[in-house]
Amino acid sequence: MDGVHDLGGIAGFGAVEYDADESSFAEDWERRVFRLQIGSGPLRENLPAFRHSIERMVPAHYLSSPYFEHWLTGAATRAVEAGLTTREELEQRAGGCFPLSQPDRGVLPDDLTSRTEPRYAVGDEVRVRNWHPPGHTRAPRYVQGRRGTIARVLGVANVDDIQAHGGGLVSDPFYSVRFTSHELWGEGGGDGEVVHVDLFERYLQDANDH
Repeated sequence: MDGVHDLGGIAGFGAVEYDADESSFAEDWERRVFRLQIGSGPLRENLPAFRHSIERMVPAHYLSSPYFEHWLTGAATRAVEAGLTTREELEQRAGGCFPLSQPDRGVLPDDLTSRTEPRYAVGDEVRVRNWHPPGHTRAPRYVQGRRGTIARVLGVANVDDIQAHGGGLVSDPFYSVRFTSHELWGEGGGDGEVVHVDLFERYLQDANDH
């Protein structure tokens, strides 16, 4: 989905602050949220659905909250959607408003066929499909519609887009695709600079197809 979470290639957010001595958990509640997600079987079983529950956060909430609050919001949203608790119960325990993510608008694709034989080989020129699904996808917005080169054939994996929306485990070949920075950002790119992105085959088409 095109959402506030998909920030790759977007300028204006400033430098990434990094502290080599920073603790993994800034506060104790973050540690508890981590344990909740890792230890809760029904929520842990579908990682793509969990990722999408975070992607569905209200944009202002997403941008103004720390990393593990994203985890908390996603886990709570999934728990409510699974019928394990209710918003009212969460707000009673929290003593006030407990924000949840927006409803899931994702739909399954028509083609749910598993594929195991790669269509492309190293060196093939491809173009990423330029489409904007309302649900979860692992194709960043900044590579959609862009032309790249197959750098590696990585094997076969389950398609997150399908698993996230209840379609089960559907496999697809996936690749490391190399893009020049000029292809992605025009004059803003640098000579000799490239970006590698791992992409499922169903995201790709022949380079000359539009």
